[in-house]
Amino acid sequence: MSVAAVASAGAGEQGARRVLAWPRQVVLAGWWLVPALVLTGLGGALVARRHGLWYDELYTAEVARLPVGDLVRAVVRGEGTIPYLRDAPPSYNAPYYLVAHLWLGVTGLAADEVGLRLLSLVSAVGGVAAATLAVGRLAGRRLALVFGLMVAANPLVVEYAAEARGYGLVLLGAGLLVLGFARWLDDRPGAVALVGLAAAATGLAHWFGLLVVAGVGVAAAVLRGRKAAGLVAVLAAASLPTAGLVVVALANGVGGSGAEWIADVGGAVPRLLLRSWSGGSAWLLWPTAVLAVVGVVRGSGPARTTGVCWFGVPLAVVTVAELVRPVYVDRYLLPALIGLALLVALGVVALRPRWLAAVAAAAVVAASAAASVDGSQLGPKEDVRAAVDAVARAHRPGQPVVAAARWDALGLDHYARKDRPALVADLVLPPATVPAGARTVWVVRREEGGVKGDAGKLASLDHELGGRGLRVAEERRFAGRYATTLVQRWSEPGEGGAARP
Repeated sequence: MSVAAVASAGAGEQGARRVLAWPRQVVLAGWWLVPALVLTGLGGALVARRHGLWYDELYTAEVARLPVGDLVRAVVRGEGTIPYLRDAPPSYNAPYYLVAHLWLGVTGLAADEVGLRLLSLVSAVGGVAAATLAVGRLAGRRLALVFGLMVAANPLVVEYAAEARGYGLVLLGAGLLVLGFARWLDDRPGAVALVGLAAAATGLAHWFGLLVVAGVGVAAAVLRGRKAAGLVAVLAAASLPTAGLVVVALANGVGGSGAEWIADVGGAVPRLLLRSWSGGSAWLLWPTAVLAVVGVVRGSGPARTTGVCWFGVPLAVVTVAELVRPVYVDRYLLPALIGLALLVALGVVALRPRWLAAVAAAAVVAASAAASVDGSQLGPKEDVRAAVDAVARAHRPGQPVVAAARWDALGLDHYARKDRPALVADLVLPPATVPAGARTVWVVRREEGGVKGDAGKLASLDHELGGRGLRVAEERRFAGRYATTLVQRWSEPGEGGAARP
């Protein structure tokens, strides 16, 4: 064979190798998307179940449809936009409602169980991808994959990534924030701008996100000392829009609106937060606790400092604040728990021998995924939609359908207008009273009183209906994870009036 032929054959083999290597290079370059795909699968399956909206999500569905001008005016004036919820204005969460409004307008999706939840899922998926890429910069690809998979499969993350609230957006902001921070540590151009924008977005998505912003500032000061002064100043400036939103709410006298339901947990915040992160699974709780300690003790470098500050600063602030007044809500600290996952990942890779680290990583991710799958089988948090359907099947025109309290009114009003318009003419929503002379009255109520409806008002309704000679003829319960919804048919003794609901 001639020299030219040999050279030609060699060039052909090299070209073939390059062609065959290209898919492998693409896969390796996209390693940080693997956790995002996991969350897409788990969260997408939960969205596809189309569980009925619960109270907070119902509020989103109502407010997100408002014109932007009306939304801004409600925030500035501190006024509710729903007639029977005038004391519940869209204050702290107004930026989320604005984003949801734009999302619905751009995508053309409906403000329902899929359209609104997809916004959260898409945002959370982006946040997990950004956070995974950031940890890869801080500690390498192997640790980052362990971290990302733990976050993506976590039951608390999956639950709120598929909920029509702002937690997906705050996860996106937090993921971009830690990515910008990692780039800043590498002295990459544009990192400070990314940190500033992401910090502002994190706080606006949920004002508890400012605790994460503070954690990043502490981490920067610990790692770079005085050189971090510029970044800390950017973080402080980025927090001003959220601080302004809080000030406006306080000035309007609605700063504590809706917070009366938050329970006093004292110094139990760390234990409760760990339990929520584990989805109640002991198989996940104890490995998480142990490996996080190992990560703090045996971890090293900027990843350990970042994880400790990312999780530790919000945890410490909320624990101390809880001693003054009730403030702890597990989902509010969801973006801070990214730091806990980082500490656990550090603990995993610190294990020796290497096979033990692989087993530990697989066990934690599997336990997380199992807890997420179990959680997705539990059904809706409130099943008002099924309750309204039951009333509609048995209701006859002219029979009042009463929301026992303001808390109950939101679901009844929403699903009647959306799914059962024939009921709308007979709805009785607070503060309206039950029409006189009604011989059959339908009542939709929670089994226990909620934030916007107290026991006194419920007892008053019962007393009023009883005083008219009506009695509970039938009652059905629609169980949910957060609350059970009751449908009652009140009738005069001996009055048939309706079919069984």
